Amino acid sequence: MNFREYQIECRKTDVGTSAQDNLKPGWLYYALGISGEAGELTEKIKKLFRDKKGEVDQEFLDSVIKEMGDILWYMGRLADTFEIDFGDVAKINVEKLLDRMERGKLHGDGDDR
Repeated sequence: MNFREYQIECRKTDVGTSAQDNLKPGWLYYALGISGEAGELTEKIKKLFRDKKGEVDQEFLDSVIKEMGDILWYMGRLADTFEIDFGDVAKINVEKLLDRMERGKLHGDGDDR
């Protein structure tokens, strides 16, 4: 499945949270969802070190995949809200990173390096 297909499929599972429904602006719900799910992913990683001394097992990987999927869902819905093709987001990001790498600017601060 490519990002565009994923973005379209995600629309089917968005029940009452989109901008055209009850939330104005809908993008706020998705932005907060990204933050919340990223926090849940971070908690899983933290507990991996606290409880399992950093030893990765299948149970951990399965839980990480689920949290990453939740983040991806919110990202796809956020892109949809702004009428951005999620595939373009991925493409532009890779192009940006390759350009930085070619110029020796992968490390450092700032979006426009």
